[in-house]
Amino acid sequence: MKLLVGLGNPGNQYSENRHNIGFMAIDAVAREHNAGPWKSKHSALLAEATIEGEKVLLLKPQTFMNRSGDSIQQVAQFYKIAPADIIVLYDELDLAPGKVRVKTGGGNGGHNGLRSIDPQIGVDYKRVRLGIGHPGKEFVTHHVLGDFAKADQTWVDPLLDGVGKHIGLVLKGDDNGFMNKLALATAADPAPAKPAPKAQSHIRQARATKPQVALPETGPMAAMLKKLFKGE
Repeated sequence: MKLLVGLGNPGNQYSENRHNIGFMAIDAVAREHNAGPWKSKHSALLAEATIEGEKVLLLKPQTFMNRSGDSIQQVAQFYKIAPADIIVLYDELDLAPGKVRVKTGGGNGGHNGLRSIDPQIGVDYKRVRLGIGHPGKEFVTHHVLGDFAKADQTWVDPLLDGVGKHIGLVLKGDDNGFMNKLALATAADPAPAKPAPKAQSHIRQARATKPQVALPETGPMAAMLKKLFKGE
């Protein structure tokens, strides 16, 4: 059995925060795989799903971000799930918006959720880092606790849909395949722009324009105008 955890803060006032993208990702997985109803257990919301033929527990700790490890440790102990079978999805400031990186182990990178998890279950769990971009040190709190802007939906929606559809690759250990799928899902594919009309010199414009008056029939002026307007 695998334990799939999304990090975030409970409460409607936080539901659209960048810091809650882990919750959003778990919700996307639950929708995609028809997870059972959410139940309040172990200081968390817990649901079950079957993904790629494997039973998976979905977890959203309700202890606030800086105590995320409390409920994860309780669930891991109750269901006898080893750290190697725990996958945590969370927001990552040090990745550009929409970028995804998967790794096992490592430091907490200053993330309060990981700071709570590491002392309780160790560091040998898998991390799915969902990039939200870095606004500069002095704006971090406002950024992570601020809601996604409307413009962000161009990458947030495809990212979450992609996580829901392709999380089975992570469960099977194909981390690179998962990252590739997410990169494709969030890649911009704008319609090709029409080339701008080629700039024309005054002479070319004149040659392309049919004269609206009769040209002189004879003389040097007539010869010049004929060359100019008729390309002779």
